[in-house]
Amino acid sequence: TTLPRLGSRVRISSPAPIFLPNGCCGCSLLVGAHLWVIVKMPELISEEYRRQQEKLHENPDYGLASVVTAPMLAELVVKNNIQHILDYGAGKGRLGEICKEKLSPCPKFHHYDPAIPKWSGKPEPRELVACIDVLEHIEPNCLDSVLDDLQRVTQKIGFFTVHGGPAGKNLPDGRNAHLIQERAGFWLPKFMEWFELHMFQRIDENRFVIAVGVLAPKPKN
Repeated sequence: TTLPRLGSRVRISSPAPIFLPNGCCGCSLLVGAHLWVIVKMPELISEEYRRQQEKLHENPDYGLASVVTAPMLAELVVKNNIQHILDYGAGKGRLGEICKEKLSPCPKFHHYDPAIPKWSGKPEPRELVACIDVLEHIEPNCLDSVLDDLQRVTQKIGFFTVHGGPAGKNLPDGRNAHLIQERAGFWLPKFMEWFELHMFQRIDENRFVIAVGVLAPKPKN
């Protein structure tokens, strides 16, 4: 049985079990002899978890990963003549601040972070999308939805880093701040479902960085 695509409508002419993709939800509407099922995209972040992250961001020491990765990003920017960067999961915006010190002229930075009210609006697609030590913080049932969104906003290059081990900080509710603690063997196949892998490099025992490109459209049969 083929699973319905996210955001699609499925017409069922006779009673049958309805299976939705993991993490998705749906609603149904009976019209005449047909049952229509609307498959809804799961949210990027739950409201409860958004509040947890907002509280954690009050810690001035939360979100320092960009200090290590900014030089690598700067090299990528120069090589590809990037003019606009989206910092996806921007936190306090340190990545842009550091890049301004290393690049002249510096590309224009755009920010998205659902836990930062001024940057919580839906981001627009940009040439380069940086997502620095963000994905391990995503709620597991929202991960595919976030990867869908990263694919949507990446026009040319994605620059992503992931930490595979436990965080040194906990959420206000006591959970470790890294909700997904998986090694590269988990992440690489995930990324390759949405992107074309250009580069993989380990930063240390727990962290790695990848550069990805937009997948070419699949040829029509």
